[in-house]
Amino acid sequence: MGSRLTDLVRVAVSGAQAFVNAATHAPGTLATGATDPVHKRVLSLIYNPKVPGENGQKLNKVLRWNDPDELARRYIEDVRQISYGYANYELVERIEIDDFPVKADGFKYTADDFINRWRTRSGFHQPDAVSYDVILAQFQIIERVNSGSIDEVWLHGFPHAGFYESIMGGPGAFWCNAPALKQTAHARRRFVIMGFNYERGVGEMLEAFGHRAESIMQHTFRQRRGAANLWQRFIRYDKSHPGQAEVGTVHFAPNSLADYDWGNSTMVSSLCDDWLNYPQFNGKRRQVNCQDWGNGDIRLHHIWWFQRLPHLAGKLNGISNNWWEYVINPNLVH
Repeated sequence: MGSRLTDLVRVAVSGAQAFVNAATHAPGTLATGATDPVHKRVLSLIYNPKVPGENGQKLNKVLRWNDPDELARRYIEDVRQISYGYANYELVERIEIDDFPVKADGFKYTADDFINRWRTRSGFHQPDAVSYDVILAQFQIIERVNSGSIDEVWLHGFPHAGFYESIMGGPGAFWCNAPALKQTAHARRRFVIMGFNYERGVGEMLEAFGHRAESIMQHTFRQRRGAANLWQRFIRYDKSHPGQAEVGTVHFAPNSLADYDWGNSTMVSSLCDDWLNYPQFNGKRRQVNCQDWGNGDIRLHHIWWFQRLPHLAGKLNGISNNWWEYVINPNLVH
């Protein structure tokens, strides 16, 4: 399977074209009336220690895991494509760390010890959580954010590294699939630290990004009630709202019966494609199932989901018609 989104966004649906057919313009290109693209600067921190007992090979090589740099490249391209060219990430600094991150209680694995625990699938340290205080201090994150040299941080690690998928810091930071980093309130602006796992693939990276989007949009619409809360409408799925499914959540497609049930073939009525017309809804429902979002493939479902986030210029009830503005820059959330 190709690495570019354009190689991936087509699936056979009863001999018809791919699930992106309903889009009004091509993924990766700005729609008429769209806001200008943005460019965000990223500090990439890669924890990939050498393993003495394995001839000094790096951890990802010893365990035959993915190349974090290649994952980042593909993720950047995917985000650019699914945002219709709006969100453009640039890795302005890359630091590869020949060490394990320090846990919140001060514990730190050694390479050979971690390999032994992984191979026996036992003995992993608890509590698992990493010390964000150590990372913030060691890599001068607040100073970098304040200077404008970076906008966010990507941590690349491995199972049991202890990273949250996303976490927010800065003044007025709020829940971003994790409790806010309150100790960073003195920073000049909000920022997000993503946590990725190079044992997994780009689909899981998009999932982490999806939960970030869910948290930020939930907060963006927190003061809207009833029909004015379009986020609550966007995330409807048939199990939670029988006969009223729209796009669903990152975990629940329109017809899902449980978390991660993206391969469900049951047909349900959905307004999912009407979100491609936002803000000019036409109210047309159609029957959908897993063939519309990739037959259970995690990456294809998340691509399908993200493509339905509103992404045009203008405002509706005081909220931007381009929800990507908030997902990419939480400083715009009021």
